[in-house]
Amino acid sequence: MSIRFAPLGDSAIMVTLGDSIDEATHRLVRAATARIERRAPEGVVDQVPAFTSIAVHYDPAVVARHARGNPYSHLRKTLAELLADLSAEDLPAPRTVEIPVCYGGDFGPDLDDVARQHDITADEVVHIHTSGDYLVYMIGFMPGFAYLGGLSKVIATPRRKTPRTAVPAGTVGIGGSQTGVYPLVSPGGWNLIGRTPRQLFDIRRPEPTLLATGDRVRFRPITSAEFSAWRE
Repeated sequence: MSIRFAPLGDSAIMVTLGDSIDEATHRLVRAATARIERRAPEGVVDQVPAFTSIAVHYDPAVVARHARGNPYSHLRKTLAELLADLSAEDLPAPRTVEIPVCYGGDFGPDLDDVARQHDITADEVVHIHTSGDYLVYMIGFMPGFAYLGGLSKVIATPRRKTPRTAVPAGTVGIGGSQTGVYPLVSPGGWNLIGRTPRQLFDIRRPEPTLLATGDRVRFRPITSAEFSAWRE
């Protein structure tokens, strides 16, 4: 395994662990994130994992107290030593999160269109979507938005040509080979197939985001009555 390092502005380092979006690279990203969290070099203030890399943010003034040379070079060397024998084998078992979804109608206005594009019924789209075992590859785009891998090729659908200016919070969408849930009201170009009553992001919770990198997600169909009666 070859790990690459590059400066990201004047107070962050990009640590790249692979070149493709796959589970093997994802496991390395998680393993590196866990190791940096456990044994963070002095001056590291945050890290942001992505599909194939981690952005490690640091305070240059703090790193400079221990640096021989400039802060970036010092921290790059420290991280290289920290991750030299990295293995993806020591990860804890993933957490599984169930997300109830009311599909179609006003909650999923693009469900019938997705079905038409694949020459199947709307019920078949729902069955395929709820049969999937999805992996949270990363959180991005907005607070709490999880990019989920594992969508069946049978219902993979290109983004809409014309994005919507406001997608309701909790809406479940398909964008290409990925699926995900909009945690907040926002513009969006994914195909909207349903909505969940669960809150994906709530700043008042001790852990504001419902999902985290490495989680497994299962979708469960519910009725509109169950949606209306839902309580967190």
